[in-house]
Amino acid sequence: MTLQHTDLQSIAEVRDMIARAKCAHREAMELSQQQIDQIVTRMAEAGWAAAEELAAMAVEETGFGNVKDKILKNQFASRKLLEAILPMKTVGVIRECPEQKTMEVGVPVGVVAGLVPSTNPTSTAIFKSMIAMKAACSIIFSPHPSAQNCILRACEIMSQAAEAAGAPKNMFQTMTRPHMAGTRELMTNPGVNLILATGGKDMVKAAYSSGIPALGVGPGNVPAFIERTADIPRAVADIIASKTFDNGVICASEQAVVTEDCIAELVIAEFMCQGCHFLSDEESARVGALLTRGGGKLNPGIVGKSAERIANMAGISVPAGTKVLLYAEKGVGVKYPFSMEKLSPTLAFYAEENWHKACALCIELLNYGGLGHSLVIHSRDEAVIREFALKKPVSRMLVNTPSSQGAIGATTNLTPSLTLGCGSVGGSATSDNVSPLHLINTRKVAWGLSEPTDPEADPEVERITKLVLDALKNL
Repeated sequence: MTLQHTDLQSIAEVRDMIARAKCAHREAMELSQQQIDQIVTRMAEAGWAAAEELAAMAVEETGFGNVKDKILKNQFASRKLLEAILPMKTVGVIRECPEQKTMEVGVPVGVVAGLVPSTNPTSTAIFKSMIAMKAACSIIFSPHPSAQNCILRACEIMSQAAEAAGAPKNMFQTMTRPHMAGTRELMTNPGVNLILATGGKDMVKAAYSSGIPALGVGPGNVPAFIERTADIPRAVADIIASKTFDNGVICASEQAVVTEDCIAELVIAEFMCQGCHFLSDEESARVGALLTRGGGKLNPGIVGKSAERIANMAGISVPAGTKVLLYAEKGVGVKYPFSMEKLSPTLAFYAEENWHKACALCIELLNYGGLGHSLVIHSRDEAVIREFALKKPVSRMLVNTPSSQGAIGATTNLTPSLTLGCGSVGGSATSDNVSPLHLINTRKVAWGLSEPTDPEADPEVERITKLVLDALKNL
């Protein structure tokens, strides 16, 4: 076996990249907070300027989503992200408490392995480059093979902007020979200090099994509950806006609509009025067969395709301009394809007797591939909203907002992020929207406030010691 083999070439490339990344990180640790902020600002400007180019590349290469929305995601990952992270202190002294005689110093974690999915390739590359630079970390991207070129181009744009502003060379690198062997090397090499994994369940599981500290975020199966007090037209509009955004490839997009029997007909009418199509049983059988490819696994061929395109692929006819395909699903699980995460403008629809039963159904849906991720509730009843907040096994509960845009922080005050933690219940090390603060360690500095006590001179210690000894004698 020689280095002509792709797997060995990939491993060799990764090892060279890690060596360069370690040198770049050491140089970056000498930068001040002001210098880092200037670099990150230039990167955001470059990301914004290249948003259209990168969006077009991503759609052409992957076939997922649409250019218009990918432009918005690239812009979100640059300028919107910059607004949120620029005020953060990440290097040097980041916090002082004179009254408590403590101080905290930000310490970059080091070399980061960034796994990038094909669904949101360029926006994720921009995002991870920005938060890595803000934390003075170097990052090596392992691109999904079907999105290699657009991720490589995004990395080049970020690198050029950063270096022009004073960043060390090789702060951002992308594997050009993606192979499982190379990715495995990246996730197990001791020269890597942290894995930042965004993608499918198997990939995230591999990251956590690598022996290297990891922040992994997996799939979502997001329910949207429309409660009887909701503004129904607005709720439906929000769900459509989220579900059609980039043709539904964001993992925080709604996968099922749950409502109450007393308003179900109104909700159905509103979806139809706003350009959606409810599938008949016969139509749903065709579309359902297309959604999966056995064993309840999602068919990648429908990911990021429009509702009309999916209907055509299934051989059914829908009105021109149909935005979302819905089906009144009969249950949850492998036998019910619409109940799974679908990453496309398709939704399951359920109606329950009351919000208590709707609550239970939402939990059932979350247990089917969405634990720890997100849930949406459309309601004006604060008591019901609070009950949902207390009981749902999610890291983000979004109220009266589109889920895709709300979860990533575009329409809410959540931290802008394209890497959404699912907490321990979802197999993730964090429940946060990942930010630069997750890429630094904190060194605690504390001044002494009192002299150590001599245990023999302390009457309280003597009293407790005597009680313990007496108890031992009586055993």
